[in-house]
Amino acid sequence: MLDSNAGSVALTIVLLFLVIFVVIVLVRSVRIIPQARAGVVERLGKYQRTLNPGLTLLIPFVDRLLPLLDLREQVVSFPPQPVITEDNLVVSIDTVVYFQVTDPRAATYEIANYIQAVEQLTTTTLRNVVGGLNLEQALTSRDQINGQLRGVLDEATGRWGIRVSRVELKAIDPPLSIQDSMEKQMRAERDRRAAILTAEGTKQSAILTAEGQRQSSILKAEGDAKAAILRADGEAQAIEKVFGAIHKGNPSQKLLAYQYLQTLPKLANGTANKLWIIPSEVGDALKGIGNVLGNVESSSAGTGYAESGSTGTGSAENGSAGTAGRSTAKMGGAAGTGSALDAGTDA
Repeated sequence: MLDSNAGSVALTIVLLFLVIFVVIVLVRSVRIIPQARAGVVERLGKYQRTLNPGLTLLIPFVDRLLPLLDLREQVVSFPPQPVITEDNLVVSIDTVVYFQVTDPRAATYEIANYIQAVEQLTTTTLRNVVGGLNLEQALTSRDQINGQLRGVLDEATGRWGIRVSRVELKAIDPPLSIQDSMEKQMRAERDRRAAILTAEGTKQSAILTAEGQRQSSILKAEGDAKAAILRADGEAQAIEKVFGAIHKGNPSQKLLAYQYLQTLPKLANGTANKLWIIPSEVGDALKGIGNVLGNVESSSAGTGYAESGSTGTGSAENGSAGTAGRSTAKMGGAAGTGSALDAGTDA
C-alpha cells in the first residue's frame, strides 16, 4: 500500500515536471514580433536570420532571440558640446540627430552601441566643421553646418546599418562676455538705424513743408496777379464808361471847370498828406468860373435897368448903370478868383 502511494506521488511529480517543461518549450518556441520591430536570431551562437513582424517559431535551447530593434526614425538630443571657432572663441552647441535603423544585422554586429557612436561622431565632425568658421559665420550658417554634418554622418553610419536623415543645431551659446558685446553692438546698430530713420523723416517733412509753402506762395501770387488784372480791367471799363458818358453828354467848358474845382478838396483828405501839388490849370479854371459868374450877374442887372427905364434919358442912365454893373461883376469875379487862389495857397 505504501509503495503504491509512493509510486503515484512520483508519477504525479514527473507529470508535473513534464507539463512545466512543455510550457517552457512552447514559450521559448513561439514568438510574436510587433510592427516596426525586428529581431535577430542566433542558432548555437551564430547569426541565423532576421525576424520580421508577425508570428515566428524558434527551436528551444538552440535558437536565441536577441533584443528587438526599433525600425522607426529615432530622435536623439545630445548634451552641449564646447567647440572652438576660427577666431578662438569657445561656444557651446546642442545638436539633435534624426536616424533610422535600416539593417538590423549590421546594427547588431557592426557596432556595439550605435547611439553612442553617433554621438561621438557628431561631436568630432561638429568641431571640425565649426573650427573653420568664425563666430558670425557659425551663427548665420546653420544650414551649411547641418548639411556637412549629415553628409559625414550618413557616410560613416552606412556600414552600421543606420541612415542619418537630419542633423540640427538646437542652440549655439557664445560666452557671456561675447553675448554682452553682441547685445551692445545690436543696440548701437538699432540706435543708428533709428537716428537715420528720424533724420530721413525730418528731411522728408522739411521738403514737403517747403514744397507746400512754395505751392502756396505760387498760388497766392497767381491769385494776386489775377485779382490785380481784374481790378485793372474793372477800373479801365469804369473809366471807359465814364469817358464815353462825358463825351456823349458833350459837357461845356464851364461844367468841366466846376467839376475840376470840386475835385481839388479831395487832394487834402487824409492825415498823412503833408504836401499838395496844385496843377497849373487851376488859374484857368478859376478864371473861367469867374467869367461865368460875371456874365450871369451882368445879364441880371441889365434886365432890371431896362425894365425900370421909361424914357431915353432913363435908358441911357440905365445903360451907364449896366456898364458899371458889368465892371463890378468883373471886379467881383477877379476878387473871387483871387480869394480862391488864396484859399488854395493856404490849403
